[in-house]
Amino acid sequence: MDVSAQVDDRKSILTRTPLMALAIAAFGIGTSEFIIMGLLPNLATYFNVSIPKAGALVSGYALSVTIGAPIVALATARLERKFALLLLMGVFTLGNLACAVAPTYNLLFAARVLTALCHGAFFGIGSIVATNLVPRNQRSQAIALMFSGLTLANVLGVPAGTALGQALGWRASFWAIVPIGLAAAAAVFFLVPQQPATQANLLHEFRVLRKPQVLLVLSMSTLTSVSLFCVFTYVAPMLETVTHVSPHVVTLTLLLFGIGITIGNLAGGSLSDWRPLAFLNGALLVLIAANLALYFIEPFAIPAIAGILIWGAIQFAAGAPLQSRIVDQASAAPNLASTLNQGAFNFGNATGASLGGMMLTAGYSYRQLPFASAAVTLVALVLALISTKLDRRQPL
Repeated sequence: MDVSAQVDDRKSILTRTPLMALAIAAFGIGTSEFIIMGLLPNLATYFNVSIPKAGALVSGYALSVTIGAPIVALATARLERKFALLLLMGVFTLGNLACAVAPTYNLLFAARVLTALCHGAFFGIGSIVATNLVPRNQRSQAIALMFSGLTLANVLGVPAGTALGQALGWRASFWAIVPIGLAAAAAVFFLVPQQPATQANLLHEFRVLRKPQVLLVLSMSTLTSVSLFCVFTYVAPMLETVTHVSPHVVTLTLLLFGIGITIGNLAGGSLSDWRPLAFLNGALLVLIAANLALYFIEPFAIPAIAGILIWGAIQFAAGAPLQSRIVDQASAAPNLASTLNQGAFNFGNATGASLGGMMLTAGYSYRQLPFASAAVTLVALVLALISTKLDRRQPL
């Protein structure tokens, strides 16, 4: 091996090590966010509330991220970025501790809000840290590697936490997240290099929202999230009542879903560094077809489980190009824009969960939820095509 190759290998190791630390933190945050989906029936029974009301634990968390993300991002903008990440992980860990001991539904809801406050800002700041570690043509891959922790949470954290909650009670699931938060904070402390704070000007930061391309990215992030969560929020009761599988098979399906979104996330990160908008357009088109297919295969166990895996892969393939694109299009205000994109995703989370809940309350079945997802994805595709046309007129 020649000297240049050794240098390249060393740079790769030094780059990937802090990215892996960010991925560990993303694993903890993802487990905390998504574990509610697998526990909805348990929580509804324990607190004697309906499934749609239990689903408010999903939408409330997401709205808290949406509202809190830009506020927390601006409040921490002048902090050294590593210190800001550590502070946010501390809030995250305390929030999950509060969830584990919450005696009532309302206090659990409040604890989820506390946990959510650090979510969007962590991923927003973390995305900036990740992209600063690599060349520009590898930004999507760096973001995808960080977000692989989020997708692996669905492979390992959510199924394991769901199984733990079913065996020992839902509180055990949140107790298990606390040491993950502590481990993530330790990884960030020891592995992530310091990066200087942004010399932020509030008015200057918000001026980025005047750019049409930035607004298009935020809108697409919202819509793709709506399309995901109007179905995924209710995947556990859907599988139990439409597909008629046992809770153990629900856990297995969540595991396979996690595998699917991990594959989709990493593939999306690699392919979108090549032609991001072309890849995004194709992914959204295929996602519409996947949603329509879900309606027909939901009653059949094996096709439904396989379909959910593929559907998840396509959903998350769009995540890395959208996050990378917001960093590119809002280079004058990366902290705020990157965090707003996380807020947009979580606003879509809340809207999607609420949309699904309203459909169920109105008398629609779990089986019909993918139709709403397909319609929302179609709107996202239209916006992606508009963004592509604008790019051709005014390339970055």
